[in-house]
Amino acid sequence: MAGNDAGMSEPQTVTPRHLRNLLAASPDCFLGLVEGEVRVVDGGDDEGALEIVSAADLRDRVGDDPDDDVLADEAESLTVATQQLGG
Repeated sequence: MAGNDAGMSEPQTVTPRHLRNLLAASPDCFLGLVEGEVRVVDGGDDEGALEIVSAADLRDRVGDDPDDDVLADEAESLTVATQQLGG
């Protein structure tokens, strides 16, 4: 499930799609910043990524099946945090 998510306007923008993909990924995955782009990364192959949020932490924050509004709010919050990292 690791890889780049197409269709983003800004590379460091976390989208609800990223979060849905992370929730669907294996528990050892995380959302990471790799070469300036947000990606779901397999924990066993971190690709030199800077971790934004782990799958487990995201589940703790939004549950297993959050609605679109919850994901949009979380994506916005994580985008701000990611941009502050200066990746």
